[in-house]
Amino acid sequence: MATANHLKALLRSHADGDDERFYAVALQMAAQEARLGHTKFALELRELVDSAQKRTGGMVAPRQRPIPIVQPQGELAGLLNIIYPDSRLSEMVLDDELRKQIEHVVIEQRQREQLKEGGFEPQRKLLLVGPPGTGKTMTARVLAGELGLPLFTIQIDGLITKFLGETAAKLRLIFEAIARSRALYFFDEFDALGGERGARNDVAEIRRVLNSFLQFLEQDQSESLIVAATNHPDLLDRALFRRFDAVIEYVLPTPEVAALVMRSRLSMFDTSEIDWAKVTAATTGLSHADAVRCSDHAAKKAILERTTRINNVDLMKAVQVRHSMHGRNKRK
Repeated sequence: MATANHLKALLRSHADGDDERFYAVALQMAAQEARLGHTKFALELRELVDSAQKRTGGMVAPRQRPIPIVQPQGELAGLLNIIYPDSRLSEMVLDDELRKQIEHVVIEQRQREQLKEGGFEPQRKLLLVGPPGTGKTMTARVLAGELGLPLFTIQIDGLITKFLGETAAKLRLIFEAIARSRALYFFDEFDALGGERGARNDVAEIRRVLNSFLQFLEQDQSESLIVAATNHPDLLDRALFRRFDAVIEYVLPTPEVAALVMRSRLSMFDTSEIDWAKVTAATTGLSHADAVRCSDHAAKKAILERTTRINNVDLMKAVQVRHSMHGRNKRK
């Protein structure tokens, strides 16, 4: 049956007056019911959505229908992972400039028809660059969630093979899916695919794959979002950067932002014993993901000890462990 996340997403979209997202979430529910074998209920739910869209004049054209009812089939099944996120931008702790960039993408996508009427295209090909754990993957989930789109993650290990021409053929399948089904398509660890041509460890097959990707990306005129992420922008071929509508840069959070991530993560607990000044100072050099893991460690320890109070020593110890894992020693 419908998950709590689906119901919350329905209420949010209704409260926001976002009909497109409301229908998209309803179709996500239908997709889940179909996967559970409840085909009759899934069909009834889809018919209700179609009927409602017709009455309001909001019928989505078949080629632009945002939520496919089935999982990728055939060769695509080994190339694409699909989830239906309902993550929202409000859940991310970001600096103001980065938040504005992501908000702008969402606004342009929500008003894409208005932009097209004026002769412009919305941003939809994005390159996310920055250190691990700074929010690149979460951004893909948030964009999909805000826009009511499924998130297809490309399995790079299934895409790249040693056989001549096979990788480019698989890449063609992916771009055909991008043109066929509106969604967010996420290329993580993109440097494995977009490495600079002419590098000393370069091989002819990888050069052909990169050339194919550049060609497919430039020719793509779909309604889908294409998002690529890398921790190593210095390894990417220079020609890639100008093929994207925007390059969004992520950096390690300031100690204040890292502490804010922890506070947000521990908001359901009693943190009155935490020395936030010391914790903040100790988080220098940690990523957003590190801050989340430190918070989770202290929270789980509190739960196992049957208390709602977070112990300052436990939180500081978790911070030190994260520094040790990164080869640092920052005792405070």
